[in-house]
Amino acid sequence: MLRSGGWRMELGELPAARAPAPPSASSGTCWLEGLLNRSCRPIGGLPGPIRPRPQPVSANPRVATGLVPRRARPSERFFRVGPGAEAMAPWALLTPGVLVRTGHTVLTWGITLVLFLHDTALRQWEEQGELLLPLTFLLLVLASLLLYLTVSLMDPGYVNVLPQPQEEAKEEQTAMVPQAIPLRRCRYCMVLQPLRARHCRECRRCVRRYDHHCPWMENCVGERNHPLFVAYLALQLVVLLWALYLAWSGLRFFQPWGLWLRSSGLLFATFLLLSLFSLVAGLLLASHLYLVASNTTTWEFISSHRIAYLRQRPGNPFDRGLTRNLAHFFCGWPSGSWEALWAEDEEEEGSSQAV
Repeated sequence: MLRSGGWRMELGELPAARAPAPPSASSGTCWLEGLLNRSCRPIGGLPGPIRPRPQPVSANPRVATGLVPRRARPSERFFRVGPGAEAMAPWALLTPGVLVRTGHTVLTWGITLVLFLHDTALRQWEEQGELLLPLTFLLLVLASLLLYLTVSLMDPGYVNVLPQPQEEAKEEQTAMVPQAIPLRRCRYCMVLQPLRARHCRECRRCVRRYDHHCPWMENCVGERNHPLFVAYLALQLVVLLWALYLAWSGLRFFQPWGLWLRSSGLLFATFLLLSLFSLVAGLLLASHLYLVASNTTTWEFISSHRIAYLRQRPGNPFDRGLTRNLAHFFCGWPSGSWEALWAEDEEEEGSSQAV
């Protein structure tokens, strides 16, 4: 006990130094309020754990399941112009396919116009009143252009990503084929590829009886449009050779060369361009006719050492002779799946080895 002046205090009554009270969820106050001179949020008011924001689910099952690549999703071709409104982006119309087809169309009619404006055989026929040959030439040019657009825009034979009801019977039929056929699942589309199908990275789809991706068409050449592609090459070669003759008929070489270049320079450039196109079209037509006659494709011819169903055989298992190959390619006769044809060749080879 301490005595001082007129008051006393017990030792036990000494006020202990109070530490700042820890924050309490029930009090709703923070001891830093006085130091920071600002209010603090109580611990009990802190938000709960942060949860990931749910992604919107698309109504399209292909997009919802992730079967469509990110670049191929159609929503990226649109932009918002108002609340809840979407419109086609102007730059979405300038796709490579549109640019290539527009360039082909402009180049075709531009060359035709040059042949009509210069003193060629085409213009001489027109001046003499012989309109049959000029009209025939124009009709061939128009037919080749329409055939080009048809092959370029049509479905080359895409493998359906989602199973269709009519394809269930085909899967049952393929199950009856011997299991030696090395069918595989595409690592991009995740679909079971039929025999002779291949994934095209430019089109981002699997194509039946894949031949090649044509950059001039901006489309794949496959099971459905390959016959029309060969017909287009043949018709285009006829038009190019005729146009080459017409351009040559209008060339007059004389001196001085400067005057000749001003009068016939455009026609001479057209002649050189037609020569190049004729050479390319002739080589393509000859190579495709050879492939059709042997019932093979460009991809199989170039990469036969990488294809499983061709590495197992010494020759082409789909070759059935020139007549049957041409009939099957252009007319679809005799009909049948490639798996059945492959199995038939397997049985014939096995019987020959047994004998």
